[in-house]
Amino acid sequence: MEHEGFTVWFTGLSGAGKSTIATALAEALRSRGMKVEVLDGDVIRTNLSKGLGFSKEDRDINVLRVGWVAEVLSRNGVAVIAALISPYRETRNAVRSRIKNFVEVYVNAPLEEVIRRDVKGLYKKALAGEIQNFTGISDPYEPPENPEVVCNTAEETVEESVQKVLDYLESQGWLLPPPA
Repeated sequence: MEHEGFTVWFTGLSGAGKSTIATALAEALRSRGMKVEVLDGDVIRTNLSKGLGFSKEDRDINVLRVGWVAEVLSRNGVAVIAALISPYRETRNAVRSRIKNFVEVYVNAPLEEVIRRDVKGLYKKALAGEIQNFTGISDPYEPPENPEVVCNTAEETVEESVQKVLDYLESQGWLLPPPA
């Protein structure tokens, strides 16, 4: 039986846990026999969106490009997992309007928490004024108003966050229960 595809769109601040949850979700979906493609913001920027900066216009172009790829893949039966900051609500909603089975997951972590984690040292540089247009510091992040799933990564484990997404996908009939 051919599966209907879907797109799980992770949005949140840098360091909130989008890529970590996306990777774990991809493994869980593959273990259920699904074709899975992860579209990670950092990887996209070095391949599909090379040359784009971080102005609002360039961020929107990047998000819309990833949305187009997600749309094409998901309509061909692929489980697409997109992990991008995608800071602007209007642009995320434009992507949502184009993809049939779309799940917005807000990876919510307080600013203090992502600054504490700061594995790449980006917040430190942004706070020192060395990085301009940094989301959450000198550029806005607009949280989703009605996401299908919210993962509070300061309070829950990666496994708990992944389970929330799996539960939602199962509730929509887009995902079969795990093999017994």
